[in-house]
Amino acid sequence: MTEHPVLASPPQQIRFDAGSHPRAKIGYVLLATEQTVQDDVIRLRPPGVGIHFTRAAIADSITSESLAAQADLLADCAATLLPDGSLDVVCYACTSGSLVIGEERVFAELKRGAPGARPTSLISGVIRALKQLGARRIVVATPYLDEVNQREVDYLEQAGFEVISLCGLNLERDSDMVRVAPDFIAEFALAQDRVEADAIFVSCGALRTLDVIEEIETRAGKPAICSNQAMIWDCLRLAGIEDRFAGYGRLLADY
Repeated sequence: MTEHPVLASPPQQIRFDAGSHPRAKIGYVLLATEQTVQDDVIRLRPPGVGIHFTRAAIADSITSESLAAQADLLADCAATLLPDGSLDVVCYACTSGSLVIGEERVFAELKRGAPGARPTSLISGVIRALKQLGARRIVVATPYLDEVNQREVDYLEQAGFEVISLCGLNLERDSDMVRVAPDFIAEFALAQDRVEADAIFVSCGALRTLDVIEEIETRAGKPAICSNQAMIWDCLRLAGIEDRFAGYGRLLADY
């Protein structure tokens, strides 16, 4: 007959520390189709900062209708991110989705799911970044369908910017957007530049623009913003993290 082992008593005092991420914890709600944001965020993760992801269901079709439907999913998605309440910031990581739904609704839904975290969205980070750089007149490059492009023009103009021009690639599938070559993105963005523009904005978290944002800015001789660069900057600053990063444009290097 096999004897059962004796269960030992635990120590009188368990010693805890601040864990692996004592500086901050940031959560991102991604589209189910997303393949770029996660890599970019991890690439620029400061030591001691925790990064947590969840995904909202969507077909591989980025339209005004499919993006609007995301609104009803955000609270439940946010609720899966560190339900112990230790999350500092929660972000809806989709440029087009956040402008189609609108920041006010996005914030309300994220707050409902993660009440202890500061809510933000990708378009919120872009707007704050452009204002931080003093940009008022901008040119915009996107991969979107024109129905989404028009929504973006309207949203940015309501936020106080003058959109001199916006050009989109008329791609519908996220799986196509993630395959647009970075060198093409740079040429596409620079082709939109105008002398009178204060800054260039390359919209969409699915595009691999972070790889070439420094090149775009250097060649244009003016500030350049891309979605993931602005989002990362925004989330870190909201979390009280002031780390700077060279090689990804002046926003992350200087502000």
